[in-house]
Amino acid sequence: MNTLVTLIYLVASVLFILGLKRLTRVKTARSGNQVSAFAMFLAVIGTLLHMGKVDYGYILAGLVLGGLIGLVMAKRVQMTAMPEMVAIFNGFGGAASALVAISYLFGFGFGSKGTLLTGIHHIDTLVTVFLSILIGSVTFTGSLIAFGKLNGKVSGRPIIFPGNQFINGLLVIIILALSIYLIVGANSPGMILWCVLGLVLASSILGVLLVIPIGGADMPVVIALLNSYSGLAASATGFVLQNNVLIICGALVGASGLILTQIMCKAMNRSLTNVLFGGFGQEPVSKSSEKGEVYPTVKACSPEEAAMIFESAREVIIVPGYGLAVAQAQHATKEMADLLTKNGARVRYAIHPVAGRMPGHMNVLLAESNVPHEQLCDMDDINDDFQNTDAVIVLGANDVVNPAAMKEKDSPIFGMPVLKVWEAKSVFVVKRSLSAGFAAIPNDLFNYENNLMLFGDAKKILSELNSELKELLS
Repeated sequence: MNTLVTLIYLVASVLFILGLKRLTRVKTARSGNQVSAFAMFLAVIGTLLHMGKVDYGYILAGLVLGGLIGLVMAKRVQMTAMPEMVAIFNGFGGAASALVAISYLFGFGFGSKGTLLTGIHHIDTLVTVFLSILIGSVTFTGSLIAFGKLNGKVSGRPIIFPGNQFINGLLVIIILALSIYLIVGANSPGMILWCVLGLVLASSILGVLLVIPIGGADMPVVIALLNSYSGLAASATGFVLQNNVLIICGALVGASGLILTQIMCKAMNRSLTNVLFGGFGQEPVSKSSEKGEVYPTVKACSPEEAAMIFESAREVIIVPGYGLAVAQAQHATKEMADLLTKNGARVRYAIHPVAGRMPGHMNVLLAESNVPHEQLCDMDDINDDFQNTDAVIVLGANDVVNPAAMKEKDSPIFGMPVLKVWEAKSVFVVKRSLSAGFAAIPNDLFNYENNLMLFGDAKKILSELNSELKELLS
């Protein structure tokens, strides 16, 4: 049986790696997800065999309840809510790891007359138990705050108060003190219980205070980082349970999350330290932008006027942003691209790494409307092509097309890689208003001579634009 379990774990681990590899490309991402899901199924089967005699009634109840919740969420949650869905999934993963570690701790702590170290024997096991509780609790509450910021229940602006970092440092000291006391001093069930509750409470507060000062503009980075935390918590729990596949699975999630965090930081030209402690976007942009003081030369046009320019365009680039997701305009966007392609234009999509509210948000959104993978282009691959493009349409993106990142040294986003849409012959920006993006700074692109604003809901604007194109092309 041990040989069979080891073989199952080995196959599952290889499939996890292959699944992650396939998830790195849009074309193979769906099959990568399926391979990873099958690997997890094998891992669960192997774990049940390794445990031997278990009460399958509870396991079946958990499978049915969890499956029903997952099915309802998969059917009801819109693509616009996918970022907060990922955030809450990270939180659930962290909470699960913390709960498993706590149950393991209580299993040894209660009923033993000596300290926890007397019952467990190995200091390294206790250290991993505390790491599971610490990282899991931080991930859970931090993810709840990220969820709230993403869906608007918590302010998207950085919430910073005097003494924030001092309190964080104090919480770390309390966590270390409680962990040490649990190892060498707690010798009764009551003392163990209160110490564990204190450890969970301090870690949970730390999770809130680590995420709440971070602005909405940095949420893609935060989601990737919390995803890494959830993997680290799972890996620590694997060491607690001496389960190899959990160690490997958690390590893969932790490492891939850290790599993705690094990619997101590079895409924003910011360090992780700056994201975590910088308070980016703290000062809101002045409302004078609505009065024409910031945008004195902004020009608006109608879908009919835009359609006439797109009719003659042969090179078209679409830049999707969060506004596209909010309006659920992905299908209207695909219809527009099909009309232009039928008219002889080459249509491509320029995907900025931090467009939307989570890594890969735009890729997932456009895949829902069956946009061909070949039309999706990374920023580095397409950025030099804007100068040879007839028309660009920006759908709800703001900060990722802001020229200030390249031209204004005193701008908070200076040095951040952006899509150089202003180099095209004609640029159309679809937005509800002239309000600032997550970075809370004006976008001088709106003042450019070759830029025209299409004010309104992206889905409504595109529907009207498609109607005009159909008339012109008929």
